[in-house]
Amino acid sequence: MGTTRENSSADALPAEFSDPAGQAPDPVTDISIALFHLRRVWVKPDLMKRIRAQTSAGPGGRPLQQSNLMVVHAVAALNAAAAGPGDEVTVGAVAERLEIDPSTASRLVGHAIDAGLVSRRPSPVDARRANLGLTDAGVRVKQVADRFRRAYLAELMADWSPEERAGFARLLTRFADAAAQAPMDPDSVDKIFREAIAD
Repeated sequence: MGTTRENSSADALPAEFSDPAGQAPDPVTDISIALFHLRRVWVKPDLMKRIRAQTSAGPGGRPLQQSNLMVVHAVAALNAAAAGPGDEVTVGAVAERLEIDPSTASRLVGHAIDAGLVSRRPSPVDARRANLGLTDAGVRVKQVADRFRRAYLAELMADWSPEERAGFARLLTRFADAAAQAPMDPDSVDKIFREAIAD
């Protein structure tokens, strides 16, 4: 009979979550721990394998990457939010949506274009910009990814009542909106180290 594996280093909690006094964590600490573990929901290797199995590879047989999915979802969301035909989805908009710097966004968008998932058309407003959209393959990838993620979340909440699901959706959306409106200071890690050294 196999033994239960202890938490690996990948699952270990950061020091900021430890409670040396042995006291019960407060709700904010519980939320921090939950958010730390939630990273695994969207980067599960098995999920990527399933999506790859139901979508065709890009030119040259290039396999689907996690970054491709990020760009596909960003471009789809930006196009859905466009108010009119004159609105454009640019690399800059993708960078803002994904909260990454423009040079990184340009590289990731380029990879998604090379994979045949995103199309690039000249902007009618500014010839220096590109107007981004999803190809048929990109639409297919998004549909498959959405289906698998919904099925996975439904499995996680299989024993939840409709009221619990609705309440969780409402509070999580409220939390995400607040986080988007007040993002964490990008220099927070440096400030933590400076304060720790000062102490």
